[in-house]
Amino acid sequence: MGAGEYSLCITKYLTSLSASCIPSVMEKRLRLDDAPTTSTALSDRAIENVSFIRRTMEASGTFTAVSGQGVMAMGILAVGAAAYASRFPFAEAGLRIWAGAAVLSSVVGGYAIVRKARRRQESALSGPGRKFMLNFMPSVIAGAALTAALAAAGLTALLPGTWLLLYGTGVVTGGAFSVRIVPAMGLAFMALGILALAIPAWGQVLMAVGFGGLHLAFGAIIAWRYGG
Repeated sequence: MGAGEYSLCITKYLTSLSASCIPSVMEKRLRLDDAPTTSTALSDRAIENVSFIRRTMEASGTFTAVSGQGVMAMGILAVGAAAYASRFPFAEAGLRIWAGAAVLSSVVGGYAIVRKARRRQESALSGPGRKFMLNFMPSVIAGAALTAALAAAGLTALLPGTWLLLYGTGVVTGGAFSVRIVPAMGLAFMALGILALAIPAWGQVLMAVGFGGLHLAFGAIIAWRYGG
């Protein structure tokens, strides 16, 4: 074999060897590079599934952060408001006293709910808590609008029954996502509201019984049975 033939043979052999090896090496490299992508995809899917399960459990849960102690504090404020407002005509100072007590009670009740939720390591505005508020607030807004309309029309005698009835309605609808005692309290408020609308002369007394007595009684039950 001459020198030229030997050189031609070596060149042909190396060329065929390189052509056959390069695809194999690249194929192995691609398989190694694909492995992290598959693992990452599975990890992301697992995280998404866990998040979905968590959201589902939160949405189907019960709002247990209603504070019995907060409800009782609202009752004490109402008793004080009733005692003080009884000294004045309801259409004048009495209306403002009850309105002020309602605002203060809302702050106290909201603070008590947030405090209890934190103690239970829950969020007061996620899942059932958000549903509770979204179902409770429409009645409060309706009550504020009717208060302005009835006061402007000089029908303040109907306000006690309106407040009791709409507050009870909000507690029933919001309490559908809470423990059973909460909607039961709402039904009791609705009954007093209907009675107050039927007999307006009893309005202030029934407000004291409802916002004072019912809050104290049901708040004590909630605190005893559901941890504060």
